[in-house]
Amino acid sequence: MDNLTVLVVDDDREIVNSIAIYLENENLHVLKAYDGLQALQMLAEHEVHLILMDIMMPKLDGIAATLKIREQKNIPIILVSAKSEDADKIIGLTMGADDYIIKPYNPLELVARVKSQLRRYTKLGTMERKDDGAVLSTGGLELNTETKMVSVDGEPVKLTPLEFKIVELLMRNPNRVFSIEEIYENVWNEPSYNVENTVAVHIRRIREKIEINPKEPKYLKVVWGIGYKIEKY
Repeated sequence: MDNLTVLVVDDDREIVNSIAIYLENENLHVLKAYDGLQALQMLAEHEVHLILMDIMMPKLDGIAATLKIREQKNIPIILVSAKSEDADKIIGLTMGADDYIIKPYNPLELVARVKSQLRRYTKLGTMERKDDGAVLSTGGLELNTETKMVSVDGEPVKLTPLEFKIVELLMRNPNRVFSIEEIYENVWNEPSYNVENTVAVHIRRIREKIEINPKEPKYLKVVWGIGYKIEKY
């Protein structure tokens, strides 16, 4: 993971410095910001591969900053918060975060989460191909495994790295129903445990982006009591 850059954002400078030490020990380059506005400025000036960001910050909080970032970039975002309620976690994921970690945390777990997200981000599209081309398609939905572009009826759709992985998994296996646990284990590459909310939030966000009417989806369909599938047209 040499030469990869992580932007650490927290209004507590001691926390930022301590996180930086752990990440730099993993040969990661660390940039620092102390509020959401500084984070946006750093993103405009530097190439960043992952953002680790606290939620409660002055000027621009982590949720608002995530929304701004997602307008332009699909790099992984891990939110950090002292709040442990599921509702707060779901809000963070709904706004575009890829992961969520609660304070106080084990620094080694934090590093593991960062490395896991970076692996997924840098290896998107490396699942074994079952077709001869780079483009997977069904109806008007197209996914290019090389350019990492997704379009619906010719219009580009911005997906986060995890959303892209979910769509790619389902499009590589058309008509096959994947359980929530199977989706999580294939995309997150770790054992599933109480992952229903996490997967459901990502599915809902994908539908909002690729479906004309998310409540009556054409592509990403639920098989009640079993899981999700993308049908081949």
